[in-house]
Amino acid sequence: MRRTTQIREIRKRRTKRTRAKIFGTASKPRLAIFRSSHHLYLQLIDDTEGRTLAAVSTSGLSKEAITKGLKKTDKAALVGEALAKKAIEAGIKSAVFDRRFYKYHGRVKAAAEAARKGGLNF
Repeated sequence: MRRTTQIREIRKRRTKRTRAKIFGTASKPRLAIFRSSHHLYLQLIDDTEGRTLAAVSTSGLSKEAITKGLKKTDKAALVGEALAKKAIEAGIKSAVFDRRFYKYHGRVKAAAEAARKGGLNF
């Protein structure tokens, strides 16, 4: 088995294991995270209806934040705060954190802690 295929299979298993324990509702949605090499995407998802309640990404940040020369971790913190602000405006105070197969460090940790700091509980 090729190494890339093996990694992909391990990630699928880890994602299934994580998602088996997590389910989002309208009152307590799932905070899903996706991390690419350049951007970070956060979504609040209601799994009962299968719809996204709020979404924020680093690609949608203001031009000032992008051109300041911020590190990816700092941009992730900005995204976490922006998602918390959107969630509070939508009347969502708590969520369930879905880190998928990512380890809880770096950009994932920065985004989660910034969302907590912004007033979102999980």
